[in-house]
Amino acid sequence: MVEPSARVEQVKISLPEPVHGLSEVSAVLGVPRWWPTGSRVSIVLAHGAGSDISDPLMEYLHRELTERRFLTLLFNFPFAEAKKRRPDPMQVLRRTYRAAIAALARDPTAAPAHLFLGGAGLGGQVAADLAGSRVRIDGLFLLGFPLHPPGKPDEVKADELFRVVSPALFLQGTRDRRCDLDVLRRTRARVGAPTRLHVCQEADHRFKVLKKSGRTQEEVRAELLSVIDEWIQKVLEA
Repeated sequence: MVEPSARVEQVKISLPEPVHGLSEVSAVLGVPRWWPTGSRVSIVLAHGAGSDISDPLMEYLHRELTERRFLTLLFNFPFAEAKKRRPDPMQVLRRTYRAAIAALARDPTAAPAHLFLGGAGLGGQVAADLAGSRVRIDGLFLLGFPLHPPGKPDEVKADELFRVVSPALFLQGTRDRRCDLDVLRRTRARVGAPTRLHVCQEADHRFKVLKKSGRTQEEVRAELLSVIDEWIQKVLEA
């Protein structure tokens, strides 16, 4: 018997109320082999500021996590859908992320049993904000969390992290000017939920590496994928 491959569907996420004249935003749903049988684990991914669902790193993680049998949804925030440079207010971002989560449960017979939230930069901030609210999740992973303004580690903004009650994975580059690693380690100590930090050598805020580092973008992306996959499995086994 030939096992069917994963499939990707272009979908629309309906917004609770219009934003920038939009009633919906674009999303990509990755449906793994044999879904909805098995452990039925889902992941919702959010892009960062200045980006959208075509971001190379987010596209890679979406595709590869789907191949690893996760139901994976990557969606646009309204500002990205409308091609605006300035991100939407947090309440708009929060409502959009909630709408994306709700879209996974439209079919009760195929609804996920486990839910993880993930986000890059701003998307991670929104994921963390939701993880500290009434949204029930198994864990969240944060790629390049913007802990402070670029080059200003004394101006920490991390209130959403202190409300997180689910396991959290931080993935940070050593050249990320928006997240001093020593400051992050001190901040993590104040987070009540279990946390883990993975440091990606030579990577910046968007996990890009310089040629002189001797590393390739493919190696960095594969590293991030492996860490996320391993961490999810450990959370599910706990």
